[in-house]
Amino acid sequence: MAGTQNFRKLSVGLIGILFVLAGVNHFISPNFYVRIMPQYLPAHLALVYVSGFFEVLGGIGVLIPKLRRAAGWGLIALLIAVFPANIHMLIHAEQFPDISDWMLIARLPLQFVLIAWIYFSVSRPRNGTRQDFRTAQLDAGIARNS
Repeated sequence: MAGTQNFRKLSVGLIGILFVLAGVNHFISPNFYVRIMPQYLPAHLALVYVSGFFEVLGGIGVLIPKLRRAAGWGLIALLIAVFPANIHMLIHAEQFPDISDWMLIARLPLQFVLIAWIYFSVSRPRNGTRQDFRTAQLDAGIARNS
């Protein structure tokens, strides 16, 4: 159990750092993000700044225990929202000659890996593991029926 909790703490820390740095990068290098946005979306630069802001906010949020679950769900929603940009990049690979085709392809399943990682890291019951949680539910049911 301690190993799982330590892994969860490390995982949450890495998620927080990853998203804060990625979000800050939206403000440092906005042109890259503007380039990868599908043409049908309006206000590209504004959307880059908004997504960067929410990446930073979510990254900080997962580091705060009381905000962790909400921030995690926010990051999952953000990853789903930006998924069309990854598809756009793959479909229009010629616009991104500095990124290899295999990297463009790998970005698609990577989004799902990130979503699963965030979900795993932020959705655990607060006390114990899922098995402990299930055992407590069964014990409560047994006690109620006795």
